[in-house]
Amino acid sequence: QVQLVESGGGLVQPGGSLRLSCAASGFAFDTYAIRWFRQAPGKEREGLLCISAIGFFTYYSDSVKGRFTISRDDAKNIVYLQMKSLKPEDTAVYSCAAEPTCGDGADYWGAGTQVTVSS
Repeated sequence: QVQLVESGGGLVQPGGSLRLSCAASGFAFDTYAIRWFRQAPGKEREGLLCISAIGFFTYYSDSVKGRFTISRDDAKNIVYLQMKSLKPEDTAVYSCAAEPTCGDGADYWGAGTQVTVSS
């Protein structure tokens, strides 16, 4: 059974940091790119960053450059999204998706984890 499970979300103050995890199982994780998305209430889903199977990453959103980074641990089948200098406008449900290569379109999706940035 294919699963992508996000964790690490929660409530954080502006300027704070969070690390999200995307844990995968049931497919050949190390051959897939993983992309992080987010969707805020009333807004369209936004692609953020993607990391390829060999560790190259691509930003899809200028709003997170310099603040968010992505990494993967193939031994654990986990991709991380490290977020710092969080802003209220970063509040959203964050989801991960597995793609054959970055930009291909997702084969598998996680359900998402809520991140709320508020004082």
